[in-house]
Amino acid sequence: MSYKNILYEKDSHIVTITINRPEVHNAINWETAKELQKAWETFRDDQDSFVAIMTGAGDKAFCSGWDLKEAAFGTGVLEELMDYEKARVAIYNSPGPCGYTRRVNIFKPTIGAINGYCFAAGFETALSLDIRIASENAEFGCLERRWNVVLADGGNVRLPLIVGFGRALELIITGRRFDAQEAMRMGLVTEVVPPKKLMNRAHELAEAICELPQGALRSDKEAVLRATGHPLEEALHIEAEMAASMFMRGDLFSEGAKAFLEKRKPDWKQHGL
Repeated sequence: MSYKNILYEKDSHIVTITINRPEVHNAINWETAKELQKAWETFRDDQDSFVAIMTGAGDKAFCSGWDLKEAAFGTGVLEELMDYEKARVAIYNSPGPCGYTRRVNIFKPTIGAINGYCFAAGFETALSLDIRIASENAEFGCLERRWNVVLADGGNVRLPLIVGFGRALELIITGRRFDAQEAMRMGLVTEVVPPKKLMNRAHELAEAICELPQGALRSDKEAVLRATGHPLEEALHIEAEMAASMFMRGDLFSEGAKAFLEKRKPDWKQHGL
């Protein structure tokens, strides 16, 4: 698929997905959302892609949110939701109004390289990624609050899981802006780096992850996603199911154990990892 509003680039096992609308601070419109949905499905289904990095074009914005020019005229996703029957289908079947924010079936690692503005739907998009690294000029916030727009891309669900219930409510209710250092203090991002080093650091982390055996890594991520929100005992059963699925693959686990006993590095490539 050719893309108009995003860039999809692959370097070895690493995919970089870039929202490429710098003239509107990488705001997402309906066309961009459709392209993001396709891009994430492509990454998910490509067996040779191990890690994805998501960022925004330029140095001012990761994503400033939904394109309010489109929203003002009720076009795109808003137009679809005004039709009751279409809305019923969209609510339960859409991958997400602003991309791939309602699906939890990507078990490969994802990294957000947050460069500049990360507001509203852009903030929610960042929350859907596994690891977030911010540039020193990054800013965050539920700025849609001031325009009477609801969080509809997972923000109400994911933010409390990441920063805690009380802090999430404060951020959602006030819609205030906050900087990268505060984001790191609350655990929203794991690192803050100079803008010029952001993508290098994201790639460095992605490369390190690519060196790991991918089987257990993906099984553990799937266990986290599937177990979240379940009662404790049920969640532990889900984790045990995922562990059992790895043990059933036998040689993948034994290679790691043999390498430890033989004091050598595991040869994961012979097992397709």
